[in-house]
Amino acid sequence: MEWAISGEDLFVRIDPGEEIHTSLQNLADEIGINAAAITSGIGRTRENTYGFMNDEGVYITKSLNLPGELISLSGNISRTEDGKPFTHIHCCWSDDDNNVHAGHMFNATVHVVAEIHIRIMKDVIMSRYPLPDVALLGLRFS
Repeated sequence: MEWAISGEDLFVRIDPGEEIHTSLQNLADEIGINAAAITSGIGRTRENTYGFMNDEGVYITKSLNLPGELISLSGNISRTEDGKPFTHIHCCWSDDDNNVHAGHMFNATVHVVAEIHIRIMKDVIMSRYPLPDVALLGLRFS
């Protein structure tokens, strides 16, 4: 992984074999991100796990294991109540037949490259906390 900061904009290149959530969480610790918007991402990934939350508040997952084109990625970076970095990301991929797969991203390993833009929010702290009856963590601002 390599990255560069210009003002409040952070641009990240994640390399083959690196998992996107893990890479961004490690980077958040390295440079001290407490709040950020992930505004875009493109590339090619494999071992993708994605899904959606059903009406009962439970995540339903699907897999796209073969390499796919990362068409779009967005989300945010915050901190859990115990201070660990937390990434909430949604994605769209296309398989090699141009079928689109989209949803909440649980896992994605870079196959060729991932190029991601992040806007750091220096004057805000975003934190995640458990919500009753759903798997989603709520979001607080301070």
